[in-house]
Amino acid sequence: MTETVTAAYVHVPFCIHRCGYCDFTVIADRDDLLEIYLDCMEQELKRELIQPHEVNTLFIGGGTPNYLPAKHLERLLKLLRDWLPLTSDAEFSMECNPEDFTSDRMKVMSDYGINRVSLGVQSFTDAHLKTLERGHKPEVVEDVVQRLRDYGFTNLGFDLIYAVPAQTILEWEQTINAAIALSPQHLSTYGLTYEKGTSFWTRRMKNNLLQAEEELERSMYALAMEKLEQAGFKQYELSNYAQPDFQCQHNQIYWNAKPYYGFGPGAAFYLDDVRSTRYRSVTGWIKKVQAKESTISSNETLDRDLAAREAVMLGLRQIAGLDTKSYEARFEMSVRDLAVDAYDEFLETGLLELSEGHLRLSYEGRFLADTVVAEFL
Repeated sequence: MTETVTAAYVHVPFCIHRCGYCDFTVIADRDDLLEIYLDCMEQELKRELIQPHEVNTLFIGGGTPNYLPAKHLERLLKLLRDWLPLTSDAEFSMECNPEDFTSDRMKVMSDYGINRVSLGVQSFTDAHLKTLERGHKPEVVEDVVQRLRDYGFTNLGFDLIYAVPAQTILEWEQTINAAIALSPQHLSTYGLTYEKGTSFWTRRMKNNLLQAEEELERSMYALAMEKLEQAGFKQYELSNYAQPDFQCQHNQIYWNAKPYYGFGPGAAFYLDDVRSTRYRSVTGWIKKVQAKESTISSNETLDRDLAAREAVMLGLRQIAGLDTKSYEARFEMSVRDLAVDAYDEFLETGLLELSEGHLRLSYEGRFLADTVVAEFL
């Protein structure tokens, strides 16, 4: 390795139900594959790592990792402890859903050192949870949060979704207020997207779901920025807000284009300027592991030009922006060299700004981030 790998992502694909907006690698109603998945995970870790590799951030995502029964969860966490041991100050994150989040699962998580829990709350309005096909009630979240704290978890994050069909800005404000009232350390807010291949995409095309108006979505994003800042959360990425010192360290590995491992079906990883993705089909991934064949479905080598363009995209997602001197030292070019006319125009119109050696999106630029970034790709 040309650069030390300090981060790893592990994908758990199991869910009780595939939500209509979800385009992640997910499999529902296949508990018969739980043991087989864990067998294959063990083989993949052994084959890819050869020997244990210490990491500073470890992220278990899904799917629904806390869908795993306690005994299966314990086996997974023991595997990770053996093959991806943590540094003394490591961040160990796990995505969880409030639904059926039992105390025995929480105990296993605590026993194995998970210290950051990201909860898929999505909404505190019952009607919108139903639209999003979530299985929990709003009142369940408060109970789960209290029990997590009783088990010693002090770093809790919530995922929230806005621009849900028929959602009003008042309802979105109520969800934000309800989230703040539970005092999480981290909040992620995402506008609902309709990805091709999902049932929400099909339903929208048939007019069975009405997408929120663009102006309403913009107002909801602005409201989140305003209210979360007032509540002491610092926005550090376009969709992410944290109390002081509680930014997600693992996600910053991605945004700063640092190398990371990825294990499990659909997992991506980035090593030696090559971005790879494992087979998304859970059964396909299992068959590859069992046949002792490569589980990688695609590789993309990032040459200097592509890496330079992606660094701009990732840097501009961060509120602090891109360190221009570091960028120029790394790529032997300036950001302006990638798109001279667009760069000058965005600075002139105020969508981009230069401040203390950083190029960043202005407040107005955050609403048009995709448009701005596209000019540099």
